[in-house]
Amino acid sequence: MPDYVAMMPFAQAIGVQVSSAGTGEVIGTLDWAPERTTAGGALHGGALMAFADSIGAVCAFLNLPSGASTSTTSSNTVFLRGVRAGTVTATARPMHVGRSTIAVLTELRDADGRLVAQVTQTQAVLGGSAGAGPQP
Repeated sequence: MPDYVAMMPFAQAIGVQVSSAGTGEVIGTLDWAPERTTAGGALHGGALMAFADSIGAVCAFLNLPSGASTSTTSSNTVFLRGVRAGTVTATARPMHVGRSTIAVLTELRDADGRLVAQVTQTQAVLGGSAGAGPQP
């Protein structure tokens, strides 16, 4: 599997890891660490959003036509609980793969499998060959 995180220096800097990646689903993890927290020791919302955006971007990237690139154009996050220890797992799945946009739904779950946040993002499809299909 290619090192998708290495293509995103910020994701690498905050500790994002990709454990599996395919056109239908991308799974990654982010460990709790004190430098990623806010007041009270919970993972910072910005860290969780950046994590979800990174895993969602890999999902969009894997669904691009040949030669295209992608960029997030919108993101909506619903936070449901704080994370004060352990590892958060993100699972991103495409909801829509179109010629000009890709919509991805990413769920973040804590070590006990409880939903921490849900993120819906839209990625623009930039360039590429229309109708070429997803990259391998």
